[in-house]
Parts: sequence; C-alpha cells; structure tokens
Amino acid sequence: MKWHNLEKQMPTSSKIMHSNPYESCLKIRRYVKKNTIFVLRIIELRDIMAKYRLCCIGFITRDKVVTPQETVCMPGGTAYYFARAISHLQPEGFQLVTAVGEDDLSVVEDIRKLGIDVVCRTAPQSVCFENIYHSVNQSDRTQRVTAVAAPFGLEELKVADAEVIHLGSLLQSDFSVEVIKHLATRGKVTADVQGFLREVQQEAVMPVDWTEKREALRYIHTLKANRDEMLTITGCEEPHEAALILADWGVKEVVLTFDEEGSLIYTRGEFTEVPAYPTAKLIDATGCGDTYMVGYLYQRSLGASPYEAGCFAAAMCTIKLQGFGPFNANEQAVRQIMSSSSSLEKLGIKI
Repeated sequence: MKWHNLEKQMPTSSKIMHSNPYESCLKIRRYVKKNTIFVLRIIELRDIMAKYRLCCIGFITRDKVVTPQETVCMPGGTAYYFARAISHLQPEGFQLVTAVGEDDLSVVEDIRKLGIDVVCRTAPQSVCFENIYHSVNQSDRTQRVTAVAAPFGLEELKVADAEVIHLGSLLQSDFSVEVIKHLATRGKVTADVQGFLREVQQEAVMPVDWTEKREALRYIHTLKANRDEMLTITGCEEPHEAALILADWGVKEVVLTFDEEGSLIYTRGEFTEVPAYPTAKLIDATGCGDTYMVGYLYQRSLGASPYEAGCFAAAMCTIKLQGFGPFNANEQAVRQIMSSSSSLEKLGIKI
C-alpha cells in the first residue's frame, strides 16, 4: 500500500499535523480499522536524505594565544576545535565545511587524515585571531583580529548535509539571517552566540548586541551562551529568566554555561542544572566553549538526555583546559572524570 493511500484512510483525528515539518524527528500514530493495525511513521525529510549526523560550518583561524605563562601560535576557530575534538570521539557521520587561506591548506589536510569529511573554500587569507589572557584563571581576555575573510554564502553552503548543523561563528558578519534561515530547512541549526556578539573595530574585537537576533533565533534550535553573553543578548542577569526569554524568541534548547559554577539547560519547559568538574591545572581556556558544544551536540545526537549530554560536555572541558589546543583525549577519559566526580558526590564531597 502506498504512503499517500495509507494516510488518506486514517481517521481525521489520527492525522499528524505540523506547521513546520522540520520540528520533530519521528512521530508514530497507530489506529485500528476493520481489525487491522496500521502504523504510520512520519520521518523528517532531512533524516531521510541527510548524509551526516553532525556538521560544523566555520573558519579555521591562525591563533596567537598569550597567557601569563607563555605565548603559543596554533590553528584555531570553532571549526578547528570542533573537528579535532570529534575526531577523538566518532568522526564517522561528521562533516566540516570551512574556509582557509592557501598557506593554511595543510591544516585542512591534517584534519582529513583524521577521518573527517571536509569541504573547504580557499580564501585570499585565513582569519587571524589574537587572544590575550590577563589573569591566571583566564577569565579576563582581550582579542584582536588582524585578518578577516568573506562571509559564508548560500551557494557554498548547499553542500552542508546533516541532521544537526552547527554554526561556528567567529564574528557577527560570518552568517547572515538569510543563510541561517536556509540552513534551518536542511537540519537543526545550533550555535554558540559568542561570535554573533562580536565585531571588529580597527582590529579590536568589540562586544555588541546581535541586531537581528529576534529574526535569526526563530531558526536556531540550540543556542549556547556564557554569563556575559547571556546578559548582552537578553539584558537579563538571572539565568532562568534569560533562558525563558531566549525560548520565547524561538530557541528550542537553551544552554547557559558559567565556568566552574556549571551550566543550566532549558528545553521542553524544563530546567536542568549540570555540574562543572574540577581541573587539575588550567593551561588554556581558548576553545573551551566550542569543546562544550562538541560534547553536548555529540551526545544529544546519540539520544542522551540534556543532563547526560551536559555532564559529558563539562568533563570534556575539564580535559581541554589542561593543555593548549583542542580536546585530545578519548571518550573513556571523559567517562572516567564523570565517574570519579560522581563517586566524590556520593561521599559528600562537593565538586
């Protein structure tokens, strides 16, 4: 029996109606008619056609990281941190869409050697970031951008083909609302709001509000923000209230992170508090937010609850903070941190 014939035979009250066909992954309706059970499965078009489970879109940058202890030059950017971290977890089912200058194409080739499928645009130059940390705990940072690249356009992003598409925005100009809207028809769009709250003024990175946030957030499924970003985008200091504001603007899953205080997740009308795990030695916080989103989206794509995904993401950050560059451990190491902290909590020791 063909699909459309089966649907026509269903009682009106049993039909599944959605204003947006991309809202739910899988719905099942059963009904009995003439002692016969029909099972109707409606699957999103993206889940039928998507080639990848996760995709990250963003620039790979040239980074200069300056801490009170030392100065290190290395590749960076959300795209780089995301790809390198996922390569230690499960590179199969992940796609990277990026752009770099010709001099940095070797970085892309290194990522491909890790088993990552990469689509790369050669730009006139790579984006260059300078991150200067002024304190030992690295909570105070100054940023400079000495080179920028053209924004991602609709035509080049037609290759993005995944159930979840993460926007690795570095600056507000990287992705237009038109691009975000288009990508939302291809998969669940996720983002760290950090890049959308930055603009470059004479090489200095300045914090700004996202002028098109009300329109853009309607198309973003999962959004992450830290305490300062939460205040900038919502004007609200209280995390629960800020999460409700973002949800009212259209975000389906709000993830708010607060460094050693843990994180707060709001989705489907429920708040979830996630602990942070202690770090033995803080070396480099660059890319920590990106690392959190890698762990969170990776686990959510596998069916983990918001709490489970948040704990996994927090444990990944604990490992990443203890060295320069991207997360470079494996899932077993992450689970070990989660398990050890759980054991301490059972003994009444606060983590």
